[in-house]
Parts: sequence; C-alpha cells; structure tokens
Amino acid sequence: MLEWIHQNLPFILAGISVGGQYALIAIGYTMVYGILRLINFAHGDIFMVSGVVMVYATTLLTRQFPNNPGVVLVIAILFVIGLTVLIGFCTEKVAYKPLRSAPRMSVMISAIGVSYLLQNLSTYVTGGLAQAYPNIPWLRTEIQIGGITVRRLAILTPVLTILLVIALVIVIKHTKMGMAMRAVAKDFDTAQLMGIRIDRVISITFVIGSFLAAVGSILYFSYIGQVSPTIGAMPGLKSFVAAVFGGIGSVPGAVIGSYIIGICETFIKSNQDISIFSNAFTFALLIIILLIKPNGLFGEKLKEKV
Repeated sequence: MLEWIHQNLPFILAGISVGGQYALIAIGYTMVYGILRLINFAHGDIFMVSGVVMVYATTLLTRQFPNNPGVVLVIAILFVIGLTVLIGFCTEKVAYKPLRSAPRMSVMISAIGVSYLLQNLSTYVTGGLAQAYPNIPWLRTEIQIGGITVRRLAILTPVLTILLVIALVIVIKHTKMGMAMRAVAKDFDTAQLMGIRIDRVISITFVIGSFLAAVGSILYFSYIGQVSPTIGAMPGLKSFVAAVFGGIGSVPGAVIGSYIIGICETFIKSNQDISIFSNAFTFALLIIILLIKPNGLFGEKLKEKV
C-alpha cells in the first residue's frame, strides 16, 4: 500500500489540487441552489471572466509598475476578486431578482442567457484567442515532497480550500446572517414572513459564491496556464456534477464530491489508453449516483408541499 501511494503520489496530489479548485466553484452552485432552488448556469462563466480580468489587469498594472511585480500581483488579485464579486452581485440583481416570482424555467433561461453574454463579451475582448495566464511565482514554485517534485500550488490549493470551507461553515453556523441563510434554505416563504431580509440574504449568497469562484479561478488558471472565453464551461459543469454528487445544498457534500471527481479524473488522465474518457467519466458517475442515491451522498430528501 505504501509503495503504491509513493508511486502514485504525483497523481494523488494533482487530483487533490484539482478537486480543491472544483470545490471552490461547486460551493457557489450548492449555496445558490440551497436558497433559491436555482442552478446558476452563469457561475462557470463568472469564474472564466475572473481569469480574463486577471490577464488584462496584470498587463495594465505592469505598465504602471514595471519594477514592482510583487505589487502588481497583489493589486491585480485584489482587483480581480473585488470585480468578480461585483459581477456576481450585479448578475443576481439584474438577471434573477426581477424573475423571483416567475416560473423556474424563466429563471433558468435567464441564467443561460447571462452565461452566453459573458462568453461573447470575453470573446469580443480577447478576440476568441486563449490568453497566457500571469505567472504567480509563489504558486508555481516547485518543491520536493517524498522524493518527487511538485508545484507549491498542489499543496496550497487543498489547504486554502479547507480553510475557506471552515470559515464558511463558521459563518453559516454561528452568525446571524448564517442563521438567516439556513432559515431561507429551509422555508423561503416562512422566512420572509418572519421578517428576514430575503434580498440581502440572496445577495450575500451570490457574493460569497463569486468570491470563492474568484479564488478558484486564480488557482485553476495558474495550474493550466491559460484562459479562453469558453474555458469556464467544463470546470463549471464538473463542479455542478460534484455538487449534485455530494448532495446539492450541502457544502461538505460539494467539497467531498469535488475531491472524489478530481482524484478519479487525474488518474484516468494519467492512463493514455483511457484518458480520452476523463470527461465522460464525470457525467457517467453522476448518472450512476443519481440512480443509486437521487439526492446525492449527503443531500437531504426534499419534501414537496401539496
């Protein structure tokens, strides 16, 4: 067993790193669904826009501070996180809030429309070409672990993901806003009758999801090294699958589902004979888990009111 772990340690670490990146996106899906019963199909594209903004922000700031690359990266990261949060906030206000009482199909179509709008805007700005993602040295620096060489990113990603998830759970379990979120997720109408400011709760949910997507984009695009207008679709779908796999509406479930998918996907990609099926595996796994456990691994059975 120890020998197998040592031989496959690079794939395990890579899978954990990818799983952590998926987890940060999946939490956004699961939180929005838990409160609004809405699949925010634009979430993966908000994640992509965050990466595009990082490319252009570092380019512009480098011209202003050519001799201070560290300052450029810090300012760019803060700007990207802030702008991504603003995009998520505005998306909810413009595309979802006006349709709060509309049929769910209308809201779903609106989400898809926002998704394509963000993709087309990014295509217009970038010309549809993949852009090289800025090099963040303290993420790409290589270190030695167990006799193998890995990027610091592979270690930092799961640590940062776990810390952010712990912070999020503390907010949800031990703050007034977290209590309001749980109340709205449990019974939207009753929470509104009890005086909970529904709009504020929903806005903060989108803000948290967008913040985590921004952090995830920095880690993900630093890992693959480039960003393009359509690149957010597949990570977004896989993160959604991870959220459903773990039990959509459950934050721990989304995280565990993401790590399972990330590790399995990395091992499949490492085998040249079956690497082409790495994406198909994710969706096949979703079908299997839904057949066996429709509510996911940790999802609660929803009771429909008659």
